Amino acid sequence: MITVNGEQVPWTEGMTIQDLLDFKNYTFKMIAVWVNGTPYRREEFGSVKIPEGAEVQAIHMISGG
Repeated sequence: MITVNGEQVPWTEGMTIQDLLDFKNYTFKMIAVWVNGTPYRREEFGSVKIPEGAEVQAIHMISGG
C-alpha cells in the first residue's frame, strides 16, 4: 500500500508516478507530485518508480483570478 493525499491506495511492483495518476484518473495538465517529500517534474512521471509504503502528494494546480 501507498498513501496518496492521505488515502490508502494499492501498490504494485514497478508502479510509476504516471501509473498512479492513470489509476486515480488524475488528468489535469497542471499537476505537482511529491513522493516521500521529493518533488518530480512531469517529464519524470513515466520513469520514477514509487516505493512500497510511500507517501505521495498529488496537487492539481488551478489558475484563476
